[in-house]
Amino acid sequence: MSNPTETNAAQARTAAPPPPPAPPPAEWWRSARWRWGAAALLAAAACYAPFQLVPFHVFQLTMVLIYAVALLGLNLLVGHAGQISLGHGAFFAVGAYTAAILLEHWALPYPLTLPVAAGAAFLLGLAFGVPAMRLRGLYLALVTLAIAIFLVPLLKRFEDLTGGSMGLTLAKPAPPAWSGLAEDQWLYFLTLAVAVAAFLLCAGLLRSRVGRALHAIRDNEGAAEVMGVRLSVHKTLAFAWSAMFAGTAGCVYTWVIGFVSPDSFTVNLSITLLAGLVVGGLGSLSGPVLGGLFVMFVPGLAQDINDAAPGVIFGLLIIAVMYVAPTGLAGLAGRLIRKIPRKE
Repeated sequence: MSNPTETNAAQARTAAPPPPPAPPPAEWWRSARWRWGAAALLAAAACYAPFQLVPFHVFQLTMVLIYAVALLGLNLLVGHAGQISLGHGAFFAVGAYTAAILLEHWALPYPLTLPVAAGAAFLLGLAFGVPAMRLRGLYLALVTLAIAIFLVPLLKRFEDLTGGSMGLTLAKPAPPAWSGLAEDQWLYFLTLAVAVAAFLLCAGLLRSRVGRALHAIRDNEGAAEVMGVRLSVHKTLAFAWSAMFAGTAGCVYTWVIGFVSPDSFTVNLSITLLAGLVVGGLGSLSGPVLGGLFVMFVPGLAQDINDAAPGVIFGLLIIAVMYVAPTGLAGLAGRLIRKIPRKE
């Protein structure tokens, strides 16, 4: 017969440690209040802006949203899964050309081109993700770079389908009469709706078990595999999801521009997208938005500063930003916000 004192001691040793204390209610409420307040202000500004800006500036904001959706997918792959891609512009082009071909040759309604373009990019990303899951680092970067390199001549080869070097010219979605919106405003709100849906989908994905698995792979692949994470499945799906967001952005790009050509999707696009994501901030939901602003405005600024060598100016601007904000503009903004004194 065991001693009750020894039994209680053994149970105390084997008992699970107590859970960590919950954050104080005041601290949680203050954080939530700041988060929801910032989201409300951002939503109000996004809806108010197209009615106060000239059409060209509305077009620029529309392009920022398109690039933000494309960078959202790249951020999922690079910032959250720890992989690398220099061919993201190719998946962007797949979505753009899928929508253009469906509109030009099959006269498909605009809303139906979006899921088809996203699905085509998803399947292509899945196909390239299977062999790429065994690679990492420089070798993976070279494979993805090859995708961007051979896509342009491939698009030029099938002239009957893609329009060859001349590309395809398409009609833009016309605003309905009941909306009372101009064409630029209508395209902006369409893009805004797609961007909001994409960000909500990505946020939900990252909060799920899949998101936790991607973070585990990024931090330590060996430890993640020991914990039961299937590396091959999640790496492949990360490529596919990343391509899906890029294809979605490419489809909306076709709606807004009304024209696609192979020269719009060269390797420079892929490199610019990756640079924009790094400057915006890896691993954060605000990073793609800041990266979209960078991709839209900084190349033009570099062209204005020195028309003879815009690439040099562009590179120097990237170096300057990374020197000031090594974790990206999103990380810099977070540090500045944390330094703001708050009332207790």
